[in-house]
Amino acid sequence: MLIPEAFLWSLAVVSVCFAVLWGISLVLRNASIIDAFWGPAFAVIAGVIVWRAGLSGPRAVLLTGMVVLWALRLGIYLGRRQFGHPEDLRYAAFRAADGEHFWWRSFFKVFQLQALLSWGLSLPMQAALLAPSGTFPGIWDVAGGICFIIGLLVETLADAQLAAFRRTRTGPDEVMDRGLWRYSRHPNYFGETLLWWGYGAVAMAATGSWWVWLGPAAMTFLLLQVSGVTLLESGLKARKPAYAAYVARTSAFVPWFPKEGRGA
Repeated sequence: MLIPEAFLWSLAVVSVCFAVLWGISLVLRNASIIDAFWGPAFAVIAGVIVWRAGLSGPRAVLLTGMVVLWALRLGIYLGRRQFGHPEDLRYAAFRAADGEHFWWRSFFKVFQLQALLSWGLSLPMQAALLAPSGTFPGIWDVAGGICFIIGLLVETLADAQLAAFRRTRTGPDEVMDRGLWRYSRHPNYFGETLLWWGYGAVAMAATGSWWVWLGPAAMTFLLLQVSGVTLLESGLKARKPAYAAYVARTSAFVPWFPKEGRGA
């Protein structure tokens, strides 16, 4: 099976974009700038597909709008959060481990790796944008739109609550356990996961192929086991003594009522 030309174009463009970011990171000595581009990378990929193939109907317009809206919100949020701050601990650890070789190794292990990852995760979206326009809206379109809206609202509110907490907390050991964070230790990641399954539902409506669910499934795995919940919690448990009590009473991911009286 031949890879559609538009897929190759999107891979080439996003790889070049991350290469440019790598060059900027060398000047700034800060690889953290890549985080703010994670969301916009998907908008770039969607834009390349639209450029090469055009919009095939209202479903493609819906999906493109969903991707761009999420990408802009996440990019602006992460960009504002990182501006004026030192390099994230993850990349600082890479820099320390690689020493004088970090400048070129980061091109592959940080920047091009994320370019390839964003391209791979976006393949269901790309396939949906290339699919012929069919009956719209269908049940999968409606389900996907609802999941996306709820997920985006949850993620946005959780991020806003966390940002407010960071501005007003009384000490570095204080644990955020208010608002949505009372019901989930990671409501922002839950919202992110939910909107990704929304993408998958719209892609299912467009293609009718089961494989489009691999994108949301892979993103869920990454958020739960690799770059999200597991990574964050290992650090929080080490830095904050009160976090163990928060873990005992609060759902790890899916929002649910706290276990009152446990770990208090």
